[in-house]
This record gives sequence, C-alpha cells and structure tokens, in this order.
Amino acid sequence: MPFPETHPALRRALDTRGYDEPTPVQQAVLDVAADGKDLLVSAQTGSGKTVAFGLAMADTLLGGAERFGPAGAPLAVIVAPTRELAMQVQRELTWLYAPAGGRIVSCIGGMDARREARALELGAHIVVGTPGRLCDHQRRGRLVLSDLRVVVLDEADEMLDLGFREELEQLLDAMPATRRTLLFSATIAKEIASLARRYQRDALRIDTLSGARQHADITYRAVLTDPREIIPAVVNILRYTDSPTSMVFCATRELVRHMQGALLERGFASVALSGELGQNERTRAIDSLRTGQASVCVATDVAARGIDIPALALVVHASLPTDSATLLHRSGRTGRAGRKGVCALVVPVSMRRRAERLLAMAKVTAEWTPVPTADAIRAQDFERLLTDQSLTEATAPGDEEQVARLAADRTPEQLATALLQMYRARLPDPEDIRPLRVDAPRPARDGEPAARRERPARDEQDPRGDGVWFSMSVGRQDKADPKWLVPLICRLGGVRKNEIGSIRIAGDHTLFEIATASAERFSACVAATDSDEVQISAAQAPAGGGGGGRGGDRGPGGAPRGRGPRSAPPSGAPRRRPAAGPSSRKRGA
Repeated sequence: MPFPETHPALRRALDTRGYDEPTPVQQAVLDVAADGKDLLVSAQTGSGKTVAFGLAMADTLLGGAERFGPAGAPLAVIVAPTRELAMQVQRELTWLYAPAGGRIVSCIGGMDARREARALELGAHIVVGTPGRLCDHQRRGRLVLSDLRVVVLDEADEMLDLGFREELEQLLDAMPATRRTLLFSATIAKEIASLARRYQRDALRIDTLSGARQHADITYRAVLTDPREIIPAVVNILRYTDSPTSMVFCATRELVRHMQGALLERGFASVALSGELGQNERTRAIDSLRTGQASVCVATDVAARGIDIPALALVVHASLPTDSATLLHRSGRTGRAGRKGVCALVVPVSMRRRAERLLAMAKVTAEWTPVPTADAIRAQDFERLLTDQSLTEATAPGDEEQVARLAADRTPEQLATALLQMYRARLPDPEDIRPLRVDAPRPARDGEPAARRERPARDEQDPRGDGVWFSMSVGRQDKADPKWLVPLICRLGGVRKNEIGSIRIAGDHTLFEIATASAERFSACVAATDSDEVQISAAQAPAGGGGGGRGGDRGPGGAPRGRGPRSAPPSGAPRRRPAAGPSSRKRGA
C-alpha cells in the first residue's frame, strides 16, 4: 500500500529513507478525516507512531509553504516520558523535517540546561522534551508557548504511570486554546480518557490495536529451566538465537549487575542500563549498541523505556514480568515497524503456572521449550558457518599466492578443521545444561498449589547428617510456623522438602538446616531471587541439640523428631508478611 498524499518536503524525506508502505497507525492518521483534528490514538510500541505524528502535524505547521520560516518561538512541542524516547523522537523528526528546514531542539532531564536555554533563545520550530525539564524552562520564561500550533503527548499512559500528571497539566494549561492536541497511548485507561476530555476538542479516536494480534511480528518462546540455572539458560538462549543485538530484562539493579558481570565473564560484549547510571553513561551504552560495539543490553524495566535499536531481534526475560503490561512493553523492544523478533521468557519450573497466566492475560501464545543444549547450539553454529559470506567471496587481489600455497600444503580436512576452530573461537562457549522435560500442563485441581504440581526433575536426595545452617528474618514474634516456613524455604531456595533438616524458631529469626549437597544450589537460588518477603543469610550452627523456640528441633523435611503431627496454624496467622502465609498472593521473585 503506497503512502497517502503527504507534504512534498516530507515525502522526499520518506523516499530517501526507503519508506514505501505506511504502517497501520501512519495510514490512519493520514486519512483525510484526521486533517486538522485533535487525535486520540492507541498504538503499540514500535508501530511507527513517531513518523505518524510527524506527518500528521506537517500541514498544521507548514501550511502551504515548502519550508519553514526563521525559527522563533516553537510551533510544536512533543512531550515524551523518558530521556531515551525524547532523544529518539528528536532523531526521527530531524531527518523527517530536514528537507523543510526544520530546527528541532531537545529539552531533556539530565542534560545541560544552560545549553538548552541557549538553543531555545536562538529559536526552534519543534521542541522535544521530558515533562519536568519542559516545565522548568517554561517557568523560567525560556520556553515561550504563545505561537504553539500543535502539542503531542507521546506514550501518555507511561507519563501518568511515572507520576507526571502535574507537569503535563502545567504545560497544557500554558498553551494556546487553539492548538491541536495529539495524544498517543498504548492503552486508553480512565486516566488517559479523563486527560483527553479535559484538554482535547472533539478528538478523533483512532484504534490500531482492535482486532489485531498483540505483537504479530514477535515469536514468543517460554523456556523452562531449573531455578539455579537462570544465567546458563540466558547464555544458551543468546547463543542459540545469535541476534546482532539482544536485550535481557532483570527485575532489579542488583540482578542487572550480576547478570551483566556473568555475561562479560563468558565473552559477551554487553552493557548495563539501570536507574543508577548517569545520563552520559546511559547515552554511551545505547550508542555502543547502535554502533555494534556491544551486542547485549542488560536492563531494568524503567531504564529500557523508550529505547529503539533497529537491529534488536531478541528480548530475554531473565526475571518474569510482574504483569501482562510489563510483558508486552518489554517484548515491544523487538518486532518493531514490520521487523521480526523473538521474545524468550526464562521460566523457573516452579513458576510455570505464573508464566502461563501472564501469557494468557497478555493474549499471546508461546511455544514451550527446554533450554537449548550445547550440542544444539554447536549444530546451529555450523549451519550459520555454511552460509557465511566469507565462504562465497572471491579471492581478494594480492591473496592469490597465499591461497594457492594453503591449498597445496594442506588437505581439505585440515583447512576445514582450522576454519571450524577459528569460527568457534570468536563465540562464547555454550553452557552444559541438562534440559528439563516440557510436558503440556495438566489441569489444576482446586486448591492445589502450582509449586506442588510442577517440580524440577531432580534425583532424590537424603539430607540426613551434618547440613549447612541458614538464618531467616522471621521468628516467633511473626508467628512463624514450620507449616508455612517449609513451603517458603522450598520456593525461595529451589529445594524440596526432604532437603530441609532441622528448623529452630527464635524470637526474631529462624535457623534452618539445608542438606550439604544442596546448600550451594540453595544459596545461588536465594541470591538470584528478588524477594521483599524475608531476608535469608548463612548462619552458624546453633549450640546444643535441644529444640529451639516454638518450632522445636525438626527432622528432614520439617517433620518433628519423635512427635506427632502439629496442629493447624494459630488463628492469628502472620498478616504483615503476606507472602509467607497461606493466603499469599506473591508466588515468585
């Protein structure tokens, strides 16, 4: 489908960039019914909406003129929720409006405000910025809004989620009532609808999501793994997919640091993005991805908002998203503007039910697979080697003698072996992982917890004998009881009930024993689990052999030594630690 009629100057910019067909959102906003109207547009991330609103506001800004006049007070303001998205919008509008002589200025938090003030003083046709910095310039009289013709709120739902309502209202209240207001949002929730009613006039509603499958250009894979092998699973997914650029999402800054360090150790050119980085560090990290100096970006959700990397073909959820909206937003970093992408969820076996619910709520279908094995990765490497362009290139001028000598002095087998070894030497080694069997989930019986139905296939262990002791930050004052402590320990540490030895409950903490053979795995799982429920750390073995506190001395699996079964937990079950009790809603890290 060819592009609808657009402003001649912008048409030339599109032709130069090779834009042959519009995306659905671009087609919708260029419809004649949208001419001159306020727009309320729902469109997913990566749908080409930056070019869409750039085209939609062209006639309002330029009228019948071929080029802009001298730059003065801005004619358009684009408001974006994050620094990265604002910089991305500035880049897109710069090339789009270059043939029309557009001057685009950015006002972004974390950048040099004095330099921005000088740029505004020199004049701008379009200003792109984040809410806080735009408000600051407007309060100081640097950003003059008297000539404004168009305002665009990009990803308005995220701006409200990040708490920018007050700043948005301050900006919109200061703008001329005659302006056009274009509001773009992934979802039109009640807060967005309220904002639209207050600041838009007879807005034309455009929905490019209805009836369309979420992220149609993304292939979803749910990769089942043992909880203690999250990092090896991520390594093998990266190696098997071999994307030029990949993004790995982790739940916290600490997990980002841990994951990126592990990838660097294994030979991946990786960068980290988290809220603790300064703007210059973030900019360098993103630039290294765009230029190909780095191939993997490890990030938190907030840090990755607004990032657009054209070669990003793989997104890995190393930590499961907290909800379906986060799942879709993370995944939307790939499969953008018609390009294909892969989204892989690393699913600890005990969290399979949670992952299934996330996928169902997001209305996406995933293929359930085990972690790619080292043999499968090497086979994939060989297939890629067979199609490498170096095998089909003609001999470079001046290399004929060396080529002839190699062919004469070495057998084909020797040359093929050397080629294979050199090809593998530049790749990180895959991890040796025992893949878990991936069965179709059976229907749940009412009241049966997911963690009980879905366990990793491990060899049975007998922890009897000397174990390793750990301390947990709940005790008698929290009404701790082995009845709910044992399942909690199993879930957080990736162990089974028969790997737990004695449990001793004190006033403000609990000591418990883990089988020696399982202690290292238990420690790794606890370290990789982002839990705000309890704190678990290594501890010294308690003195004496008697029962300790309310829980007494318990045998393997939490069974009392020499006692009958315990009574049900007291009616005053702990409420200020909801995840620990049986009514817990939080099922994993």
